[in-house]
Amino acid sequence: MLSRVHSALLVGIDAHPCEVEVDLDPSGLDQQGVVGLPDAAVRESLQRVRAALQNAGYPFPVGKTLINLAPADVRKEGPMYDLPIAAGLLLAQQVIGAGAASGGLDPRTTVLAGELSLDGRVRPIRGALSIADRARSDGMRSVIVPSDNAPEAAVVEGIDVFGVSTIAEVVGLMGGELEPEPMPPADVASLVTQAEPEVDFADVKGQEGAKRALMIAAAGAHNLLMLGPAGSGKTMMARALPGILPPLSPGEAIEVTRVHSAATQAGGGPGLVTTRPVRTPHHTASSAAIVGGGAVPRPGEVSLAHLGVLFLDELPEFPRGVLETLRQPLEDGVVTIARASGTVRFPARFMLVAAMNPTPKGDLPAGEQGRRDMERYLSKLSGPLLDRIDLHVEAPRVAWKELGGPRGGLSTVEMRDSVLRARRVAEGRQGPGRPNASLSGRELDAMSGIDDDATALLGQAIESLGLSARAYDKIRRSSRTIADLAGSTGVTIEHVAEAVQYRLLDRRLSSV
Repeated sequence: MLSRVHSALLVGIDAHPCEVEVDLDPSGLDQQGVVGLPDAAVRESLQRVRAALQNAGYPFPVGKTLINLAPADVRKEGPMYDLPIAAGLLLAQQVIGAGAASGGLDPRTTVLAGELSLDGRVRPIRGALSIADRARSDGMRSVIVPSDNAPEAAVVEGIDVFGVSTIAEVVGLMGGELEPEPMPPADVASLVTQAEPEVDFADVKGQEGAKRALMIAAAGAHNLLMLGPAGSGKTMMARALPGILPPLSPGEAIEVTRVHSAATQAGGGPGLVTTRPVRTPHHTASSAAIVGGGAVPRPGEVSLAHLGVLFLDELPEFPRGVLETLRQPLEDGVVTIARASGTVRFPARFMLVAAMNPTPKGDLPAGEQGRRDMERYLSKLSGPLLDRIDLHVEAPRVAWKELGGPRGGLSTVEMRDSVLRARRVAEGRQGPGRPNASLSGRELDAMSGIDDDATALLGQAIESLGLSARAYDKIRRSSRTIADLAGSTGVTIEHVAEAVQYRLLDRRLSSV
């Protein structure tokens, strides 16, 4: 007896179709095998499926059983094939009937994925949203996934999503014994929310200059580096940053969820990432943890921060080799991981927000020796990496009179309103999902609106500071964002002058 069941395989964060073929020969020797480049977890699936079926009261076939996972030239990984293999075995034994003819789900138009426990329960898997999206693209009518993954998969419109908790529910749905009731589709727009900040910017005493730079960074999705002595509020301001970022659009929320679903075991909750992610890896993190990798490539912190924020505290304490791996994703917005078996690409369009002290001791440099200590500490950061950071801002020590004074200055609500207005202006000019930081040089030529006086000042800054072509475009992007915050259609000399001031580490400093 031969049966076919549809499933999927994950490559990076993308799902591809996989057909599970089951061939039973009752007259052959009692042996089972899985072919089609399975990994160890897939080869072990037969043992889990045998126990799950028997403990749930269903027969496991006797005789020769061959299971093929097609296409046979792509490696299959993980336990997600337990459920389709079990369904294929039951179809081949005619425990599950014709499906569509009996009022159940038609196996020809249904995609299955799930891990089985030994007692027949169905456990969550990775990548349920991507699997449902691919099933819809391939013209399938329904998808069966673990109940923990169903809210996530239901985000995809145009396909029926059924969440199951046991193998018995799968048999009932496909055999027509249970009335198919798909998961209600998720209203993504209503689920997306504004992030609740840990700290209100009004609680940050002093640092109005740094707060202004953070507002510019949020308005244009610019990378930012804060430089200042220990205890000046850099980390506190980074914790307040999510509160002024614009909420995710429904499309962005789905895009972010796909990355997180492929990276972690999803389960429970609404299943949808509803706020912009903020990742804060420790400085002991490896290159693979930051940019992704492994024998089976998984997304790293830069991809988990996609469309959100990657905050690196004490930036020079990260190994230089780890920091240098950031250069390509900062420039391209993707991470490309090459292995002998193929190449995987992960999205990585994130805001880099970093903080650092001027010296290893964390204090301001004093005297010639302090100056040398600062130069040595700053030299841990390469020029090409600093070149890719749009805004360098000083966070000076706060005077005790300000520390003891009342709350004041820019608040989170005020900054958020300004950021949202500037983002709307940018979207009206260059389209949704295109912040100023993403504009190419050609687009800047067409959209920057820089006047002659501002162009002359920019040229002087490039010549006197010896800035690179990349820094030139960074200043133009920042100037465009500053103009948007000011409600100006053009970029004037004042906007360029402020943007140049944020190239702190491009200048020769006498002090910090």
